[in-house]
Amino acid sequence: MSVKANATPAPDRLTPKRALLSVSDKTGLEDLARSLSARGIELVSTGGTRQALAAAGLAVRDVSELTGFPEIMDGRVKTLHPGVHGGLLGIRGDATHAQAMETHGIAGIDILVVNLYPFEETLAGGADAATVVENIDIGGPAMIRAGAKNHAYVCVLTDPADYGALVSALEAGEGTVDLALRRRLAGKAFARTAAYDGAVAGFFAAAQGEGEIPRHRSFSGTLAQGLRYGENPHQSAAFYRTGESRPGVSTARQLQGKELSYNNLNDTDAAFELVAEFDPTAGAAVAIIKHANPCGVAQGSSLLDAYRRALACDPVSAFGGIVALNRRLDAEAARAIVEVFTEVIIAPEADEEAIAIVAAKKNLRLLVTGALPDPRQAGTMVKSLAGGLLVQSRDNGVVDELDLRIVTRRAPGEQEMADLKFAFRVAKHVKSNAIVYAREGATVGIGAGQMSRVDSARIAARKAEDAAQALLKERSGAEIAAGMAAGHATRPLTHGSVVASDAFFPFADGLLSAIEAGATAVIQPGGSMRDADVIAAADAHDVAMVFTGMRHFRH
Repeated sequence: MSVKANATPAPDRLTPKRALLSVSDKTGLEDLARSLSARGIELVSTGGTRQALAAAGLAVRDVSELTGFPEIMDGRVKTLHPGVHGGLLGIRGDATHAQAMETHGIAGIDILVVNLYPFEETLAGGADAATVVENIDIGGPAMIRAGAKNHAYVCVLTDPADYGALVSALEAGEGTVDLALRRRLAGKAFARTAAYDGAVAGFFAAAQGEGEIPRHRSFSGTLAQGLRYGENPHQSAAFYRTGESRPGVSTARQLQGKELSYNNLNDTDAAFELVAEFDPTAGAAVAIIKHANPCGVAQGSSLLDAYRRALACDPVSAFGGIVALNRRLDAEAARAIVEVFTEVIIAPEADEEAIAIVAAKKNLRLLVTGALPDPRQAGTMVKSLAGGLLVQSRDNGVVDELDLRIVTRRAPGEQEMADLKFAFRVAKHVKSNAIVYAREGATVGIGAGQMSRVDSARIAARKAEDAAQALLKERSGAEIAAGMAAGHATRPLTHGSVVASDAFFPFADGLLSAIEAGATAVIQPGGSMRDADVIAAADAHDVAMVFTGMRHFRH
C-alpha cells in the first residue's frame, strides 16, 4: 500500500495551544506544567498525571473530555482513540485534515509529554513474568510515534531532561518552538520507542529458551556515558546500559578518579567477570587485567596475600592494569595496590579507610558494584560484524559442575586437582589460544591470543621465567643462598605447576612444551582426533591429565 506524501511544508515556528501530558516518571512535571500553563497553553492529562497536576493547583482537563470515552480496563485503554491520535497526526496545513478535525470535533495537540511504563526497571528488578508483561506500555509508544511522525506540528518530549530545553525555546521564541528542536526531539522519541520495544522483544526472546532463534532480534540500550573516544583517539564511542541486572561496570558507582575510557570499561568488565569465578566465602581472590587478558590471578588468605601472589605472576604487565577483587577492599590491600600504577580498582564494596588511601591517587578510578556477578547466570553476548551481528549465549559453564574425567594412568593429587580447577577457571577468561600455568592457587604463567597453542605454552613459560628473575632481584643475599642450597632459586615458577588449556591439544607438541616447563598435571577439554597420542605423551612423562568435556574459546 502506498502512502501519499505530505506536500505541505512544515512551519519553521509552531505556536503551541494545547499540551497532553501522560507520564510515569513525574520528575520535573509540575515545573513544566506551570510554565506551559503560564503561557496560556491548555493542559490535558490522564490518570495519575492529571491527579498530580490538579493537586498542584493547575487547571487540567481529563483526556476523556477529548475522546468522549472514559478510561477502561484499569487504564489500559484511555488514549487509543481518534480524539487523541487525530489531534496528534492531523496535518494542520492540509485542508482535508483540517476539515476532518472540524467535522469530528478533534482538537489539535501541539505538545506531547510522555514517558513510558517502567518496563526495563521492572524487568531488571527481577519481577515475575506477569508483572513484567503488565508493564509493557501500549498507548504511550503509539502516541509518541504519532506525535514524532507529525513533528512538523507537534513537539514531543520523552525525557524529563528535555523539559528545560522546551521552556527555554518558548521563552526565546516568544511562545513558539522552532522546527530544529521539534525534529531533534522527534528523533529522540523514535530512538526511545525503538529501545523500549527492543527491551520488550529481548524479554520474549529470552523466554523462548536456549536454542530457539527468533527471525528478528532487537537490542536496546540507554546512554550511560559519552566517552572521549573509543579504542583509539580517532574513534568516537559511548557506553550504553542494556538494563540487565548483572553486577559489574554497568551497575558500579565510581567513588573517585578521572573519567573512565572505552578501554577502561572493556578491561574492567573482563577483570570483574574473571574474579567472580572465585567464591568469596572460599577465599580472597584478585585478578589483574591488561588489555582484557589476565596477567595475574590468585587466591589467598587475605586480599593483600592474593594481590601480592597475582602481581608476582607478571609484575611488568601489571603496570597500568585493572585490579578486580572478590571481596570488600580493605586498607591493607589498598596500600599495596596503590604502590603500583593502576588504572582501575573494582570490588563489591570498599572500607572507608581504603577509600581514603585510594583517594590519594586522584586519577585512580575506584568502582564498587554492591555484589559479584554469578558466573552461572544465563545471558546474551553480541558482537558486531560488517553488516550484521553475532549473537550467542554467555559462557556460563563452571568447572565445578563439569564431569571431569581422569584419562591418564596417574591421577592428580589433591593439591594438583585444586590447582587444575583454579587454572581452568582462569583459562576461561584468557583470549584463545589460552594456556595457564598455576601453582597453589595462583597463576605463574599465562599465554594468550596466539595462533598456535605451542606458542602460548612457550610464551607463558617464558613470562614465568621472567617473573622468577624479578623475584630473585628482590630477594636478599641470604634468601638467595638459602634458595640455591635447596635447589630452588633458579627454577622457573612453572616447575611443579599444573597447566590448563582452553581447548584440546591437537598434537602432543603443546603438551610437551608444558611438560618441559615443569608442569606435572594438565586439564583440557579433550576431543581431538589425536587424544590417544596426547594421553600417551602424558603417561610417558608421568603427568596426570583431566578432560573437562567443555571448551572455553574466547576471541
